[in-house]
Amino acid sequence: MRVGVVFCGRQSPGGHNVVWGLYNAIKIHNPDSVLVGFVGGTEGFFSQKTLEITDDVLSTYKNQGGYDLLGRTKDQIRTTEQVNAAMTTCRALKLHGLVIIGGVTSNSDAAQLAETFAESKCPTKVVGVPVTLNGDLKNQFVETNVGFDTVCRGTTVRVEFGDSTTTADPSSAHVISRAFPHTFGQPLAHFLRATAKVPDAQIITEHPAMRVGVVFCGRQSPGGHNVVWGLYNAIKIHNPDSVLVGFVGGTEGFFSQKTLEITDDVLSTYKNQGGYDLLGRTKDQIRTTEQVNAAMTTCRALKLHGLVIIGGVTSNSDAAQLAETFAESKCPTKVVGVPVTLNGDLKNQFVETNVGFDTVCRVNSQLISNVCTDALSAQKVILGEEVALSKLTIFDITKQICDAVQARAEQEKYHGVILIPEGLVESIPELYALLQEIHSLHNQGVSAENISSHLSPWASALFEFLPPFIRKQLLLLPESDDSAQLSQIETEKLLAQLVETEMNKRTKEGTYKGKKFNAVCHFFGYQARGSLPSKFDCDYAYVLGYICYHILAAGLNGYMATVTNLKHPVHKWRCGAAPLTVMMTVKRYSRGPGSIPIGKPAIHPASVDLKGKVYELLRQKAPSFLMDDLYRNPGPLQFDGPGADAKTYTLSVEDQDYMGRIKKLQEYLDKSLFDMIACEIEELPNWVRSIVKPGCSQDVLKAALSSMASVTDVLSVMTTTSFHSQPPL
Repeated sequence: MRVGVVFCGRQSPGGHNVVWGLYNAIKIHNPDSVLVGFVGGTEGFFSQKTLEITDDVLSTYKNQGGYDLLGRTKDQIRTTEQVNAAMTTCRALKLHGLVIIGGVTSNSDAAQLAETFAESKCPTKVVGVPVTLNGDLKNQFVETNVGFDTVCRGTTVRVEFGDSTTTADPSSAHVISRAFPHTFGQPLAHFLRATAKVPDAQIITEHPAMRVGVVFCGRQSPGGHNVVWGLYNAIKIHNPDSVLVGFVGGTEGFFSQKTLEITDDVLSTYKNQGGYDLLGRTKDQIRTTEQVNAAMTTCRALKLHGLVIIGGVTSNSDAAQLAETFAESKCPTKVVGVPVTLNGDLKNQFVETNVGFDTVCRVNSQLISNVCTDALSAQKVILGEEVALSKLTIFDITKQICDAVQARAEQEKYHGVILIPEGLVESIPELYALLQEIHSLHNQGVSAENISSHLSPWASALFEFLPPFIRKQLLLLPESDDSAQLSQIETEKLLAQLVETEMNKRTKEGTYKGKKFNAVCHFFGYQARGSLPSKFDCDYAYVLGYICYHILAAGLNGYMATVTNLKHPVHKWRCGAAPLTVMMTVKRYSRGPGSIPIGKPAIHPASVDLKGKVYELLRQKAPSFLMDDLYRNPGPLQFDGPGADAKTYTLSVEDQDYMGRIKKLQEYLDKSLFDMIACEIEELPNWVRSIVKPGCSQDVLKAALSSMASVTDVLSVMTTTSFHSQPPL
């Protein structure tokens, strides 16, 4: 017999083996039988473009993926013209049988073709084969589809899109939507296992070769290299012909198109390593018109399908603006951001923590513990947020420290450690105001040598009061993001000097009778950021890099890769993507209920939540930290054993599962239960959706979830048979 075979539908693993099995069967039963494959799918079928299947032809395709033995194009045999062309082909080639390999649509067409052939007395018999990676051709006769098992075992994911997003601060939404008309309001994306039973989720079946660029933009942070590793593995697994291009020298290398193609050999010595020395970094901004145009020129010249920007709040704000500009200019490059910063301040309802923060906490904990042990322990923690909220002056803080020293001295404890945040100087009202004046004068072109003579009277008086070394540091030029060089301002030495002066004064007055105060200052600004990443950061960074590929494969622009549920084991993490615009706010420059948002939308650094569970825990422990000698040293980084999987308090204590709550609320709103209730409240789900959009605050979401749970419980009772069967009271 003569049999024809055609691939009709999206390629699915195992398709070639259907052809192999069919070929072997017809040859075993009669060596003179012929199997004809149609090259180019249904279009090749209509145009009679054939390839005779032989042992030699099949030899390199057995147990191989794809449909490249024959290929595929348009995937339907539906119109009268197409059906007639199919019949003409079968009659011309004198086919006894036609085997159509495909999914639900293809097999529906096969059924119609078989009926038409029978009616027209065409001798060709039509047979369908269930081959589809979607797994949706399933009924009492078909238990599963060829390809579905491979999909479930492999790297394929389902993508589920949620409702359109808004911002946590409703008053900023209008400003942000006007500034980002092309990228504001995009939906959340949830990446699920291929086996997830979510009706609306789609599987991305096409994985063409793509060119992706990656740039380190911001201070080096442990785990950055693993983001590149995860991204590289993902694009190569899905298509070996894809290319990952790294920009050497950060944004300056990006603008000047200085590239390095990432390969296995290049990556081999950087996996699970600290620093950014794989590519390096320089100036860390993509902000001015000139810089944005240079970025677009690079992306167009290198024909990049995607650009991954690895950095913190400033870098991801720039990424959002770049994505918007690219969309407006019809530049095909999609921009994706990754939250990598050791500061831990890129934090919101979608980003539970940043790559590098876990490592920094562990490394600094050991360093501080070493100092505590050396000083016989006990410590006092100063939080910049507390200082700002209480409007404490530099003299208030000095008095607090002196009182603590004196209280411990009364218990014969002449030792202790005080932890001071790097950004404390910006939280002290008078020093912050002084910095603002200096910054303004810098912008006006006043040289550092002449700034002191241009200060206002009160600022000049404060400036002259400060020690010479602090004056010099306050006059340093701002960072590339216009912030003060806080790491260069030695606040700890300033406080040590002020405390020593005050303690000497108390000694002379007779109010302090203990030993002479002596301070030893340490600055832990660089020791942690070049560290090997912790086990958590290694895993977290790799996963984020992998997600970046799926964001690009889904064609999304202006998104950040996200992983939530991080306090749980890795297999319970939730992977997704959130629009960068949903994380933006507009700063308010006047206080009070009548204040209005002004300025440019941006992703702003998150501060310590003084109403949060972590701060409450710290506040409860503060008295014992101050007066008791507490000895605990976590030791160096652990990659195995009991301490390796310990999480920071920031993750473990706070209840942050925002993405999980959004999905739970969606389930409530989608329940068919509302179809059973009276028409007065059948619009409730739509009303809730209009108010509680993804991106709303955590408090609003929790309130909505609690309310919907209560409503659902009440309606469940009201709609039960037992309830309706109750006799009236």
